[in-house]
Amino acid sequence: MSKKNKLLGFKRSLQPPKEQTSNVGLQEMFGEHQISLRSRSEHVAEGTEEAGRETLLNRVYTELYITEKLRPEGHTQHEVMQLETTTKTNKLHDTAIKNPDIFKVLPDQHRSIRVVLTSGVAGAGKSFSVQKFTLDWAEGLENQDISAVVPLSFREMNLIRDEQHSLLSLIQLFHPTLQKIPAEQLSVCKLLFIFDGLDESRLSLDFNNSPVVSDVTHKSSVNVLLTNLIQGRLLPSALVWITSRPAAANQIPPSWGRMMTPLPCQLLSVSKAQGSSCDVFDLPSS
Repeated sequence: MSKKNKLLGFKRSLQPPKEQTSNVGLQEMFGEHQISLRSRSEHVAEGTEEAGRETLLNRVYTELYITEKLRPEGHTQHEVMQLETTTKTNKLHDTAIKNPDIFKVLPDQHRSIRVVLTSGVAGAGKSFSVQKFTLDWAEGLENQDISAVVPLSFREMNLIRDEQHSLLSLIQLFHPTLQKIPAEQLSVCKLLFIFDGLDESRLSLDFNNSPVVSDVTHKSSVNVLLTNLIQGRLLPSALVWITSRPAAANQIPPSWGRMMTPLPCQLLSVSKAQGSSCDVFDLPSS
């Protein structure tokens, strides 16, 4: 073997495998995404938004206690109470679920949780709880098995409801830190999509007649993408969290096939007088 060929072989041996290089690139990108989400999530407005004052979310966040009760229609209703106002917790036999644990399966449950719908009245703290979940992930404290948390508010998506997008381009549009994520990596990464404010949605979610979309690069209307994502046809490996006021929560139909598996989940309640509920769905992949 010539000296030139030996040198080329030596250089190749110094280069990391292509797959290893790709994984390093993904980790760096997700790291940048965590930094971005931490910056967006670590503060909350103090008083009115017009006042322009902010405080750290972790300074004002209050842990809650959740009880589980069966609703008449056979699904699960969760009452949320401030821990400090619960004076007789020894009389409560329900399992306490913390905000980071809404996708975790309890010991006596056997089906994994893929979609969570959090329903509560205005001011109950739905967006607040989403922000806390996002911050805990971004700070590396909770749910580190999730590759990336992808918050997408319905208010933002209303602005592009008449446009054609793929799931990949939708992610890249609202989260520039994920601009370089390869389409083929979406299915092997564990993503959590958080859709906040279903009651503000101007999208038309049709779970009966929506065309099937299973390709993350296929362009369609935003409402079709969201419907397929919830149903598990599009990126079935993804987790989905939706928040809504009660009046709009029925847009996610309780009678849709085998979708219902009532399990407990967490909702942060800011007002002591206001109750909220959470439904957890295990949706079929087709």
